[in-house]
Formats: sequence, structure tokens, C-alpha cells
Amino acid sequence: MTELLSVRELEVEFATDQGVAQVLDRINLGIAPGEVVGLVGESGCGKTTLARAILGILPMGAARIRGGEIRFKGRDLLRENRNVVNDEVRGTAITFIPQDPFSSFNPLFTVGTQIMDLMKWKSPRRLDDGRPAAPGHWPALLRGYPRDRQRADREAALEILRAVQIPEPERALRRLPHEFSGGQRQRLMIAMAFLPRPDLIIADEPTTALDVTIQAQILRLLRALVKERGVSVLFTTHDLGTAHEICDRVVVMYAGQEMESAPTDAFFHRPAHPYTQRLLESLPNPGGEIRDIPGEVPSLIGPPPGCRFHPRCDYATVECRAGRPEAQTVGGEHRVRCYHPVAAP
Repeated sequence: MTELLSVRELEVEFATDQGVAQVLDRINLGIAPGEVVGLVGESGCGKTTLARAILGILPMGAARIRGGEIRFKGRDLLRENRNVVNDEVRGTAITFIPQDPFSSFNPLFTVGTQIMDLMKWKSPRRLDDGRPAAPGHWPALLRGYPRDRQRADREAALEILRAVQIPEPERALRRLPHEFSGGQRQRLMIAMAFLPRPDLIIADEPTTALDVTIQAQILRLLRALVKERGVSVLFTTHDLGTAHEICDRVVVMYAGQEMESAPTDAFFHRPAHPYTQRLLESLPNPGGEIRDIPGEVPSLIGPPPGCRFHPRCDYATVECRAGRPEAQTVGGEHRVRCYHPVAAP
């Protein structure tokens, strides 16, 4: 599989008042062109930290990348010049859909002003010759925004607003963020993520703040746009139903480690990791029974050695405590990190 994004052995730690938290423990992840990959797991498992590491927006001072690599289209984002990566990759080739659209807008400026400000710096048309604006071209952008490019960017903005089904796009550009409903604000966020013509969109729990019916509309819209424009998506969520609806492949994380990666159908019908099986069993069933996972999620300050799920696992043995298992293939593109993968139910 040709990978658009490749994360290998990524380690991230956070300094806290209680000590150093090992938030990501040698994470591996790949995304192919045009693929939608779901990143699932309980709250605090490291999904958002991984997304922010890829975007290069980990909190400065508190977070530290201890090792590993993040490659995008072959470029090592952790070792290239940060200014060049920020200009040529982040916000252009890789864009972001946040969880809370309202807090992502400035309430004092119209939506049109904020969209055009984005396009001034991140439009594919930033230079007349079509090349992306390298750091050396920033002074030219600071001096102004060429009118012909403004017109072209504005037309592109109107086109994507129509695509995300915002009523009266011309009028929408003149409105303030609070004049839109929650679902409309999320549609605007989706539009802004697609405007720079990215190769990869990172969507961090983008439907969590919406009610169920609006969630379904946003998922259908996002899936249609992804298919139409051939964009890859990393979709983080704690909602397994959402992952089933939109994802081609699902990666499950637990306490900063990836446990299993599988095509969506295999993930839901043939789980191989004991944690994945327990996670699926915790979903409500038609009889109303809810089965929880015994035990507690471990602290990431001094986490258990080896597989971090072993204190809660029915199959744990000495080797599970001694060292983290290597990933093994259990069929096709289905991979699991477990010494004792479970049989399909």
C-alpha cells in the first residue's frame, strides 16, 4: 500500500505537576491516498495528541516528541525546516476540522473575512506561477492581497459553501458566526478545511458537539466530499457507530498504544485484540444490557510495562507484562499487537 501519511514509532511525553506522562508509546499509523481512517478509543487514550503531533500544534513547553517520525508524501515533518513545513504542508496540504466550531471562529469578524484571511495565506493560488509561497515570499503577502486572486479565491469559497449546503452563500459571507446554527458552523469548518485543496484532512471528533440527526447529515456530507475530491481523512472519535458509518479502516488505541488496525468490516465483526473485543461488547445491545470493562485505565505517569492493557485483560500472561508485542497480521490488512489474539466470535 502506498502511504500518503506514515507515522512510525512516535513517542510523545507531557510534563505535568505529578511527573512525566508517556502519552504516546511508539505509535505506528499509515494512511493511503483517498482513505478514511478512524482512530478510536476511550477518552485520554492519545487520539487528539496524535492528531496534534501530525499537525505540529502540540503545546510548546509541556509536550516533547521523544522519538519516531512523521512522513507526509515522503517528507519527514519532524526534521524539515519548521517554517517551510508550516507554509507548504500544514494548513495547505494537511488541514483540520475541529471538535467545537463555535470556539474556532472569531465572534467579532464575519465568516467571509475569516475565510478570505485563510485564503490569503493558504490559497493554492498564492503565487502567479502556481508555486506555494515559501517563507521568502511572505513580505509580498504582507504588502497586499492581489485583486485578481481575491476574486478567484472568493469564487472558490462560494463554490465550496454551495457544496456544503450553506443557504445563500453570498449573504453567508457577510454574517457573523453566532448567526449560524451549530450544524451550519460545522459545515463552514468543513468548507474551510477543503478550500486549500488538501491531500489530508484531520477531523478531531467533528460531530461530538452536534445532536444525532445533525451528526448523520454532517457524516454523509463529509463522506460525499471526500469521495468526490479524493481526499484522505484521519477521523478521531470515541463513537464506534460514527467510525462504522464513515471509515474504510479503523485503528484502536488504548493508553497511548495502538492495539489493532483493520478494515472496518473486520474490525466490527472479527476483532482480534482482547481490548477491541471488550470495547465492542460495551456497546448497548437490543436487550438493553451494557457490559463495561473491568478495572481502570492506567495512569500515563508510570504506566504498566509491556502491553498497557494487560492489567485488565483476561488472557494476560508473563510475556504480556514483560514487553510490548510486535504487530502481527491476522488476515489481509488486519494487524494486531497481541501475544494472544482472540478468535472471531
